[in-house]
Amino acid sequence: MKKAIIYLFALSLLVGAWSCDKDEINSNSIFDNQDTPQNAFDEWLLMNYTYPYNIDFKYKLEDIESSLTYQLAPARLENSVAMAKLIKYLWLEVYDQVGGITFTRTYVPRIIHLIGSPGYNPNGTELLGTAEGGLKITLYKVNKLNISALSINNLNEYYFKTIHHEFAHILHQTKNYPSNFLRISSTDYIGENWSSSTETLSKANELGFVSRYARSSVDEDFVETLAVYVTSTPAQWKAILAAAGTAGMPKIEQKFSIVKDYLTAAWNIDIVALRNAVQERSALIGNLDLRNL
Repeated sequence: MKKAIIYLFALSLLVGAWSCDKDEINSNSIFDNQDTPQNAFDEWLLMNYTYPYNIDFKYKLEDIESSLTYQLAPARLENSVAMAKLIKYLWLEVYDQVGGITFTRTYVPRIIHLIGSPGYNPNGTELLGTAEGGLKITLYKVNKLNISALSINNLNEYYFKTIHHEFAHILHQTKNYPSNFLRISSTDYIGENWSSSTETLSKANELGFVSRYARSSVDEDFVETLAVYVTSTPAQWKAILAAAGTAGMPKIEQKFSIVKDYLTAAWNIDIVALRNAVQERSALIGNLDLRNL
């Protein structure tokens, strides 16, 4: 019995050796090592984002750069071209103008990532943007950009308030704002409940917040104050203060004063000049060629 087992084992080795000897090794790798050819937009991004600002502008959906929490769609090429031009004109060059290009290229994120669709949250809200440790800003809902009928109010609501908001996170994560900001509304932050139907914009204003989302936390309150101010015309900002009434207006003004002083002391940036630059450029977006490179 033992001999039979030994012979059987020896036979299996011979068969295996013969089988291996007959295998032919394919010289082609299973991995795609070919570089993706660059198109005209890729070349434009090199000249306008990578070289001057050291920014990797990603518009092709990459799983490794995306949140797996959401079902996401890639940004369309024509929308990506338009958004890249708008971001450069209404954000990067604004900070160049007010803070200097050295400031801009030092503190802007290394990656700007575009997603075509929004991220839908369980509470019914949409994720419009995220900032990750000062390294990346992801901007969602790019496929909703209406290139043929640009509206600065829509651009601000869906994109540029988000960009200023997320960049403000990067700034305060680098140099934190004064702790006295928290004391102004410390008992009125409500976390995820900010999106409840009972927590209206009017209620937020009257409690001293510029937006509903500002009530979610002190950090969000700080960056919302900055983002809403710079994307609002003087008349729009005045309307927010008026809606806040006698109770909320002083709180918003206190918060704005801290944000203003913080930007001056920490970054040597005048927030009024920043807002003026945003507004001046916003009035001229109709002159931009958003389709041709």
